[in-house]
Amino acid sequence: MSSIAIQTETLTRRFGELVAVDQVNMAVETGQFFGFLGPNGAGKSTTIKMLTGLLQPTGGSIRILGHDLEKEPVEVKRRIGVVPEG
Repeated sequence: MSSIAIQTETLTRRFGELVAVDQVNMAVETGQFFGFLGPNGAGKSTTIKMLTGLLQPTGGSIRILGHDLEKEPVEVKRRIGVVPEG
């Protein structure tokens, strides 16, 4: 039986008129490795910042280890580690 570690539904982030992340749906199972590849400006860093709670999505939902990031941000942050670049 597998469990979902990261799940997004229609995850979206806008900066004014610019759509940086456009309705991303994904499910990463516990134990899987998952990478983001793409050119500059594709939304990779923006997506990671939303998944770690460093940036608020403008639409959609995020669940980390079964917890809704919007409703339970403290619980999610207790369960993950983030080392920002720079």
